[in-house]
Amino acid sequence: MTETESIAYDVVVLGAGPVGENVADRARAAGLSTAIVENELVGGECSYWACMPSKALLRPAIARADARRVPGLSGAVQGPLDAPAVLAHRDYYTSNWKDDGQVAWLNGIGADLYRGHGRLAGPRRVSVEGPDGELRFLTARHAVAVCTGTRALLPGLPGLAGVKPWTSREATSAHAVPDRLIVVGGGVVAVEMATAWQALGSRVTVLVRGHALLPRMEPFAGELVADALKEAGADVRTGTAVTGVTREGATVVALTDTGDRIEADEILFATGRVPHTEDIGLDTVGLEPGSWLDVDDSLRVTGSEWLYAVGDVNHRALLTHQGKYQARIAGAAIAARAAGVPLLETDLWGAHAATADHAAVPQVVFTDPEVAAVGLSLAEAESAGLRVRAVDVDMSSVAGAGLYADGYRGKARMVVDVNREIVVGLTLAGPGVGELIHSATVAVAGEVPVSRLWHAVPSYPTVSEVWLRLLEAYRDM
Repeated sequence: MTETESIAYDVVVLGAGPVGENVADRARAAGLSTAIVENELVGGECSYWACMPSKALLRPAIARADARRVPGLSGAVQGPLDAPAVLAHRDYYTSNWKDDGQVAWLNGIGADLYRGHGRLAGPRRVSVEGPDGELRFLTARHAVAVCTGTRALLPGLPGLAGVKPWTSREATSAHAVPDRLIVVGGGVVAVEMATAWQALGSRVTVLVRGHALLPRMEPFAGELVADALKEAGADVRTGTAVTGVTREGATVVALTDTGDRIEADEILFATGRVPHTEDIGLDTVGLEPGSWLDVDDSLRVTGSEWLYAVGDVNHRALLTHQGKYQARIAGAAIAARAAGVPLLETDLWGAHAATADHAAVPQVVFTDPEVAAVGLSLAEAESAGLRVRAVDVDMSSVAGAGLYADGYRGKARMVVDVNREIVVGLTLAGPGVGELIHSATVAVAGEVPVSRLWHAVPSYPTVSEVWLRLLEAYRDM
């Protein structure tokens, strides 16, 4: 291994996924010289193994489900999906796992890309072990931003490695439809991949250790998704833990604590994420390798003046859009501190505070039906000690829902802080609700009074008229 002398930059970013790219973009926009280090593909998990490929797989499934509920169209879409065409479309949206376009974008903003394994090598110092074995050192005048994200967590089952299980990466990049697929887990990845592969022709069995799908959301969301998966032909088993797994030839066998033996062609474990920090040199700056990184609202690591942790790695909100939001905040904070600004705007909703991580995190689960939520659930609001009132509305009561689909099934819940008379949370479950959640995000982030929301008139006849039904229900309580 050869070694070169250190190269100085204002900012060094570890990880060139969407979060790292946005930190680099904001640093460059402020006139700061910036290096970004990536060991895999520029664009990261979201572009190649998560958001983009999963949604490319799911879109045909959801579109077909919607079309089957429209009179005059339903009869034309009863056949199977064209699986090879769906997989080819997925490949297109991952750029066939090539990052030329994203590299060109980085070049366009003026950031320097270093390919290789980046590690902290002491304060403000990063080593990069390149694919050619050359060891480079980078120093940061102002900040190092750790944007290395997370990786899939696999359970400690004996012999699991020999089974070659799927994680989210294999589930979104597979090039053939397994005849039978076991999905272990009940969270977002589990239900989305169960939806996609069931629609593509797999016989899916979902094994959930807990007693509900989507356990971190309002209970009705998981119930509606479970019902739809079962109606589509999936076998959903809650209260069922996997105790052992083996591969017998081409067949995977899962054993459960309920005494069942389930056979499949592939098994997907969607059982959580862990921080991708085990080998990035945290020990050289007094931090624990493999740990989540605690940060303040400007995304600066607790106790440090120069180290930032942005995106999933800080465990605040494990969502791409939220990580990109954090990157914009962190970039602004880094630029302000580099310019010598004496007092940053770190109060709630300030320019240098990622307040939305606490109060207004939006999320869409791309299942059939879709689930969309922002802010606090009723249980979360009550646990936080807020005096709240929740109102529920059957979304089929909205004229636009009936026009959207025959037999529309869905539910909405609005959680109101009655002391401040503002909405602190909204959850929607039903076809097409993903496109409604941003209006709720604006209401929650803007702390818009309920009295003012009466003046935000939803267009008739759209599904967004559910806002009016929710306000009416709250008024009449």
